Amino acid sequence: MARLYPIRVASIPSAHPYVEHLSVPGDGRVVRLPDPPPAVPDPLPGQWWPPVVLDPAWPSAHRDEIDVVHLHFGFDSFLPAHLRGWTATLARLGVPLVLTVHDLVNPHIDDPAGHLRQLDVLVPAADAVITLTAGAAEEIRRRWARDAVVLPHPQVFDAPRPRRLRRAGERRIGVHVKNLRANIDALPVLTELLPVVREVPGAVLQVNAHPEVFDPRTTDPRRRDFARWASSVDGRTEVDLRVHPRLDDDALQDYLASLDLCVLPYRFGTHSGWLEACVDVGTPVLVPSVGHYSGQHDHPVYRHPGGHGTGPALRDQVLDWAADPGFALRTCPDRSAQRRVIADRHAEIYRSVLSRRDVVEVTR
Repeated sequence: MARLYPIRVASIPSAHPYVEHLSVPGDGRVVRLPDPPPAVPDPLPGQWWPPVVLDPAWPSAHRDEIDVVHLHFGFDSFLPAHLRGWTATLARLGVPLVLTVHDLVNPHIDDPAGHLRQLDVLVPAADAVITLTAGAAEEIRRRWARDAVVLPHPQVFDAPRPRRLRRAGERRIGVHVKNLRANIDALPVLTELLPVVREVPGAVLQVNAHPEVFDPRTTDPRRRDFARWASSVDGRTEVDLRVHPRLDDDALQDYLASLDLCVLPYRFGTHSGWLEACVDVGTPVLVPSVGHYSGQHDHPVYRHPGGHGTGPALRDQVLDWAADPGFALRTCPDRSAQRRVIADRHAEIYRSVLSRRDVVEVTR
């Protein structure tokens, strides 16, 4: 059976900034279907999780509406046996599966074993595998003997705003601890940064955190320790602590654009959309030597003072940045041109997996 574009993709998810920038406005070759409403009471506006498409019954019921399934995120809570049944259903239906491996370790979970077991099902079952850096592709090749297509992370913001001018002489170093998820080990980073900030003329250490970090009912010892640290630096002029809910896109741009340097406090991980957002607005970044953060834009790395990774000490890297602000700055790629290339490559991959499955001949 032959038909024209568009290729209909059930993307898991669809409503996500990364996924939304995989296509070019007006390009009709690929249509990503909207996320089905999750089967939960009173879902939030725009909520796609838990993803309904990962229920084997969904592709069976909607086979005539989809050509390809593309999995990005959202499989965290599903056991390998469930994922094995789901991938078997796709194979039985003749629906190709494309998998983008964003995370080789789950940044929200301390123990990587469960995530790897999920990938042990998904990577071999996928008709095509994509990842974001050459280093991650090499790990995929070693563990699963699969050759992943390397496609860079697209822009995060639709219309990035450049960094704005600040008061003369001020140099703002930012560490955002968010909600202290599993891969954020902030205290060793902050403890090492604090004396360095005093050495850099005009430097201010800006620390941002979500309110739940300070919830007095918390049983998380890391949150308790952070709250004690925050209390100990209260009133210091070189520390600017800001507590607020998760930032929307406009506020996130303003925050990142206000920094002279962003330090990512991760003790493990793979890739970072936060890093890409910094590149969008032109903010210099220091990244930990773990994972494949440096593979995204070749930012300078530091050895996490909590004992994670290797490489130069954080103190030395900050002082190098202070002597040369361009040290940690990377030129933002032409995001429009990059987006067109990414859209072309995705369309080619979808076309290729459809051709190999002999499900449908897609023609121009």
